[in-house]
Amino acid sequence: MSTLFVLLDGAEDHRIPDFGGRKPLEVAETPFMDSLVKDSGSTQGSTYTHLFINKLFTGHPPLTPRGAIEALGLQLRMSPRRVAYRLSPAYISNGTIEWAYHVDEGQENEMMKGLQRRLPLLADKDPEVLFFLKGRAVMTLEGDEVLEMPCPPSPAPLARRPEFMWPIITEIAEELGGLTLMPWGGGRMEGEALPHPALGPLTTVSNSPTALGISRAIGEKALRVDRLAERFPLARGLLDEGNVFLHADEIDEVSHQRDPELKVRTIEEVDSLLEAHFSDFPRIVLLVDHGTSSLTGEHIQMDVPVMSSYSCSLGRRRLPLAGLMPLLLSGRER
Repeated sequence: MSTLFVLLDGAEDHRIPDFGGRKPLEVAETPFMDSLVKDSGSTQGSTYTHLFINKLFTGHPPLTPRGAIEALGLQLRMSPRRVAYRLSPAYISNGTIEWAYHVDEGQENEMMKGLQRRLPLLADKDPEVLFFLKGRAVMTLEGDEVLEMPCPPSPAPLARRPEFMWPIITEIAEELGGLTLMPWGGGRMEGEALPHPALGPLTTVSNSPTALGISRAIGEKALRVDRLAERFPLARGLLDEGNVFLHADEIDEVSHQRDPELKVRTIEEVDSLLEAHFSDFPRIVLLVDHGTSSLTGEHIQMDVPVMSSYSCSLGRRRLPLAGLMPLLLSGRER
């Protein structure tokens, strides 16, 4: 029988003073998830989702940089001579980058238009850009050098200017009061390790180019579904074909917005959707990839829970992430 893996992205957190020192995952009312857990343990979380997923699926960290993973996830043009970058909204001021997670629709539209108007400045590099969420985008272009730039979510000094884009970055910032698009995670496609043999056919259902790209990089299927509620019925149907990795990236998103109450409501929404579509399904695994603080908005590297609806010898132990998948797939429902 197939297994449903549900990634509660960034669901771990700091203890919130307004919640009496409890975490959002402890405060959220999740009767369905609580009822299905028959076996549980923990594993080491990763600083970023793509590191966790790749090691879960293959036993190894990814070789491909974040930008190239996301380019693959969004199916942008890549070749040995093309470099991919993630573009993220950020404020630049006095040599500092502060990442922006509260971009509204108007700001997103202005950034999109500002970049599109200036792409002719990069014509010699044959750029391709696709926006996907809250002003974020991925860009691929021809080039030899790969720029190493600071990455979200922590504020960082602008120690090195991305020269090929600097005129574009500064012009957009001048138009939008310091808000602009910053490239990071640059690199090319690399060969990845093969998935664990036990994984079998798997389809990732996500709105995140990161999760989609990891799945495609290791030769598995991936379907982009932007709306959270639409992922669940689709995932249920796909279980007839093999295992499914269902990604709830929205929990991480609201954590970056530093809104603990919204994080609680988002976790509760995931619980309701799981009950609506999987109440009679016997093989469900709940995973968390890392903590995301709804106080600071930053990722937290910490031990994270692993929970299953069937016995797979987790035994309330701390288990190595690299060997977790074969263990999860070896268990049987009670």
